[in-house]
Amino acid sequence: MRVSTLEGGFFKAHLHFPKEYPLRPPRMKFVTEIWHPNIDRNGDVCISILHEPGDDKWGYEKASERWLPVHTVETILISVISMLADPNDESPANVDAAKEWREAYPEFKRKVARCVRKSQEDC
Repeated sequence: MRVSTLEGGFFKAHLHFPKEYPLRPPRMKFVTEIWHPNIDRNGDVCISILHEPGDDKWGYEKASERWLPVHTVETILISVISMLADPNDESPANVDAAKEWREAYPEFKRKVARCVRKSQEDC
């Protein structure tokens, strides 16, 4: 397993809760630039726990992996921290980052290190 090298960064994110919470999941968006396979270029986080409840129409995720009303801010943050350390490059929100993660890891690390430095400067 490769480590994503985000350690030492200060990455700010927002959780946006819908009116229907807890029946519907919040959305999470990083406002600090971050290079990661499961975070799109706009900062939106793509992780199963934040996907709408129920069956996945593409059959990739089990309903039990998706949003459930028992999830809390703590379970969301634990899942996102885990995702940051161990990206799911099979279902990327940022295809370019996922491709680099798999095929050009030194370049991936360079871009992540730049994001870490920038986050430290902006802190």
